[in-house]
Amino acid sequence: MRNRSKISRESVEIVVVSLAMIFLSIGISAQENFSVMFYNVENLFDTKDDPLKDDDEFLPDGKFRWTGWKYWEKLKNITRVITAVGGMHSPALVGLCEVENDSVVFDLTARSPLRAQKYNYIVTDSPDERGIDVALLYQRNQFKLLEKNEYRIPFSDSATRPSRNILHAVGQLINGDTLDVFVCHFPSRSGGQLASEPARKDAALLLRNKTDSLFCCRGQAHIVIMGDFNDHPNDKSLSCVLEAQMLSDKPNESELYNLFYHRIKETDFGTYKFQGQWEVLDQFIVSGNLLSINSSVFLKNNEATVFKADFLLEEDKKGEKRPYRTYMGPVYKGGFSDHLPVLIDLIIK
Repeated sequence: MRNRSKISRESVEIVVVSLAMIFLSIGISAQENFSVMFYNVENLFDTKDDPLKDDDEFLPDGKFRWTGWKYWEKLKNITRVITAVGGMHSPALVGLCEVENDSVVFDLTARSPLRAQKYNYIVTDSPDERGIDVALLYQRNQFKLLEKNEYRIPFSDSATRPSRNILHAVGQLINGDTLDVFVCHFPSRSGGQLASEPARKDAALLLRNKTDSLFCCRGQAHIVIMGDFNDHPNDKSLSCVLEAQMLSDKPNESELYNLFYHRIKETDFGTYKFQGQWEVLDQFIVSGNLLSINSSVFLKNNEATVFKADFLLEEDKKGEKRPYRTYMGPVYKGGFSDHLPVLIDLIIK
């Protein structure tokens, strides 16, 4: 009887442990990984002249001798980056900037090797003088597009040149939650950082007003902002106007947090290299509720990363690494971009 009792207890323990492992595996499998990538692809122009835009440099007879072959090589290179970032699973969302128009994004998603990933896309129609826009690629089975908006920046100085519109996509995730995504390419530093700063402050104010509206009307707004901001996380446009804060142990769900703010003093960290120094221009900013594991959607490890694969880099004259770009001055290099991609992973319960 004692042996039977002992066997019975052991059997029960085994069953209990087995059930616990099954329930644990079910819980893990129920959590879906949702990757989001942003990439400044550097001058993705087609080879056709747009008489309403200043695109003459990127024509077959223009300064850069931008031929059809170079264009399709550029698309292949972008595909390689997106595929490498995703690994076994392509990113659910891919924000892009410096794309000329709808046509080049169509070629990328439907006529390049990236077509195998079956992305849909939306793209802005901005007043930028060079004709460059921002776009968002999305996997339809992971992000059901509900609404698309784009916002033109109202500059306080009427003499400011038109820039890229801010793209706003509203989508439904597989758990039914709504995700608000903003893709940005703030005005450049042309003319100097300080002289051009007011334009980026204007862009940041517009973005802050839009996120405040979401916090007000949705309460539990899940917000992801990505882009090339042409400013660092601690510059006034982002830290003071947009009020994107450093990561906190106790985040406020109705505030914004810059995922690279705490890394700006790292000398070998950045997404763009200027005069031998790394700069953090490409960033992710998220709403505070995405920083809590108790949320139905939350940021994995509360971090963003820079994708710094060896094939995206080359050595400069000092033997230091820098982005392997398409052109160095007027010289065709056949590389990828002067920026590195950035990435976050969201967990969806």
